[in-house]
Amino acid sequence: MSDPVIRFKEVSKTFRRPDGRGDFVAVDKLSFEIGKGEIVAVLGKTGCGKSTMFNIVAGLIEPSSGDAKVIGHDPFREFEFFRGKIGIVFQNDRLMPWRSALDNVRLGLQILDTDPKLAEDVARGWLARLGLSGHENDYPHALSGGMRQRVSIARAFAVDPEILLCDEPFSALDEMTARDLRAEFVRLVRQNNKTAVFITHQINEAMEIGDRVLVFHRPARIAYETRLTSHTTDVDRRKAHDDIMRVLALEQAPAVSNPG
Repeated sequence: MSDPVIRFKEVSKTFRRPDGRGDFVAVDKLSFEIGKGEIVAVLGKTGCGKSTMFNIVAGLIEPSSGDAKVIGHDPFREFEFFRGKIGIVFQNDRLMPWRSALDNVRLGLQILDTDPKLAEDVARGWLARLGLSGHENDYPHALSGGMRQRVSIARAFAVDPEILLCDEPFSALDEMTARDLRAEFVRLVRQNNKTAVFITHQINEAMEIGDRVLVFHRPARIAYETRLTSHTTDVDRRKAHDDIMRVLALEQAPAVSNPG
C-alpha cells in the first residue's frame, strides 16, 4: 500500500495499574495500514484494546513504543496539524445541551475560524443531508436518540475532515435506527471520499460497514482480518462471519487472514 493514511508499525501501549502493581499492556506490537478511502471496522470484545488504538490515532495518547503515523504525521506530537483533519463520532452524541442542532453542527467550523455565514450554510447543508431539515433550531432534549446521533454525524462531516473516527456510535440505538444510520454513514463516507475507522463489538455491524474487518484479541493485536467487497458472495460472507465467531470465542489464537 503506497502512502497509507494511517500506519501503525509495532505499536505498543502500556499503562501503570491503578493499584501500582506493575504495568498493563493494552496494545502489543500492533501493525496495520489503512489506505485513502477505506472504511475499516475494528471488532473485538470489551477490553481488547480497540479504544486505546482509537485514542492513539486521534492523538489523545502517545504509544509507549513503535511508530504511529496519520497522514504522515505523529498524531500526538503534532496535534495542532490535525485541526480540521479528523472528525470523531462517539458512542454518546456529546452534543452541547445549550446549543441548538445548528449551533452544535457549526461548532467545529467556529473553532476553525470559518466565516460565520459560510459556517451556517455548511451546517444547514449537512443537517439537510442527514434528514434534519426543520430541526435546525431544536435543542438536544427535543430530539430522539437517532436524531441526536445524526446531528453528531453532521458535526463530524461539516469540517470536511480527511479521516472519520467512530467509537461504537450506534450501540445505544435500537437496531432499526442503527441499521439506517449505518447505511447513511457508509454512503456519506463513500460520496465524500473519506477514510474511516469504525470501532464496534458487533459482528454484523462490522461486516455491514467495513471494506475490511480487523478482529482484535487482548492486548490489542490482529487475530483475524478479512476484506469485503461488492464481489464478496453470500457464501464467503457467511464463512467470514463464522470465522470471526470462532476467533472471538478463542482467548488466544494465531493471526489468520481471509483475503475475501
